[in-house]
Amino acid sequence: MNQLKSIFLIPELSKKIYFTLIILAVYRIGYFIPLPVVDHVEMAKTMSNQTGAFSQLLNFVSQFSGGNLSQACIFALGIMPYISASIIMQLLAAVVPSLERLQKEGEAGRKTINRRTRQLTVAICLVQSVFWVRHLMAPASSGGLGLAVAGYASGSAYFFYFISTVLVMTAGTMFLMWLGEQVDEYGIGNGISLIIMAGIVCRIPDATVALLFDVTETGYVLKSSLYTLGGTGGSDISFEKLMVLGILFIAVVMAVVAITKAQRRIPLQSARHVKGRRVYGGTRANLPLKVNQAGVMPVIFASSLLILPNLFFSILNSSGSSSFLRGLQSSLNERSWTYNVLYIGLIYFFCYFWTAIQFNPKDLANNLKEHGSFIPGYRPGKRTADYLEKVLMRITYVGAAFLAIIAIIPNIVNRAMDVDYRVASFYGGTGLLIVISVALDLVQKINSHLVMRNYTGLTDE
Repeated sequence: MNQLKSIFLIPELSKKIYFTLIILAVYRIGYFIPLPVVDHVEMAKTMSNQTGAFSQLLNFVSQFSGGNLSQACIFALGIMPYISASIIMQLLAAVVPSLERLQKEGEAGRKTINRRTRQLTVAICLVQSVFWVRHLMAPASSGGLGLAVAGYASGSAYFFYFISTVLVMTAGTMFLMWLGEQVDEYGIGNGISLIIMAGIVCRIPDATVALLFDVTETGYVLKSSLYTLGGTGGSDISFEKLMVLGILFIAVVMAVVAITKAQRRIPLQSARHVKGRRVYGGTRANLPLKVNQAGVMPVIFASSLLILPNLFFSILNSSGSSSFLRGLQSSLNERSWTYNVLYIGLIYFFCYFWTAIQFNPKDLANNLKEHGSFIPGYRPGKRTADYLEKVLMRITYVGAAFLAIIAIIPNIVNRAMDVDYRVASFYGGTGLLIVISVALDLVQKINSHLVMRNYTGLTDE
């Protein structure tokens, strides 16, 4: 409690926190501003009836973008186009020599890459907005949802409001990107990550209502199965099932925090230099390598790849019935063992792939050599790089196993306990990883402000 009080005793830190909260409030206000010329009453009915791969795709995009396509607000696309552009630029930097040189040019190169990332974001926003608005406004006979307000579904009015809606969605994403940059400069924490975290956390009330309450004509009524042990079976939530979910949630959160902060520390020693009568260097240090080096990206890549085949087969099945295609679609359902096995395999693949892009043992070995540091027992240069790569392969295997377990927990909870997937998703998966990693990063930055001013940190006793 004293640590929390000390946060507001530092004027600079308290201003940063208040500014960040205001930015997040602006984001939530825009979250409920609807797009023009869309019948939102009909849209709410249509989206509530959506199931299968299309509903899975909407939930996936909404969870990782901070937006909400099912409500068609000005922030419907969220921050996903900017994240996609950033990932594309990172991947291109690994294979395009000109971008690789820009990365090594320091501040000037970083500004150039940021400018190109923003330009790519605008292009991605325009493409995604055109497809989504067309899907919303086009009549059902043309493959759309037919949600345009009467009188705006055709003719010159349709074209004008189609273009304006596309521009509004693009401007909404760019405004979100600007809000995130303002948090980076004047607030505390990573702005983009905080926006995504806010979008995930704001889904908790809906998940809680779905878990504990029945919706009636008069309002929300606590489920009767909670008053008895054992419940009535099926999807009803009983008291002991609620207790198991609570214990499981605490255990998963503790495990995610432990693995997220886990490191493999490699001992380093700097070379000694004698100048006159003074001896410089010779100090010992550690090189920390995170066990979960790839972060949350492998889960995002694996999830997105498994959604696309399911969506493709559902579209084929809608045009004609086929037992073979129906079997393929059911095998890629989130509750199937085939889906989970493929999920784990893709997570392992993308863990090694993303780590190889982000971490270059050869460059690190050269940097250590230039600064006069070395790993005891290994000669600088190639042998050091080989050793770092060997260690990285081993800890990546452990990190990938952790990510795979956390990623499939929601599917197991949904299958074994017959719990709504909106509830099960908070017991693992990418959402929980993002929330915890962003929270830990935020606490670390607050701690740095407190310790710098001789206050006790939030995590210190």
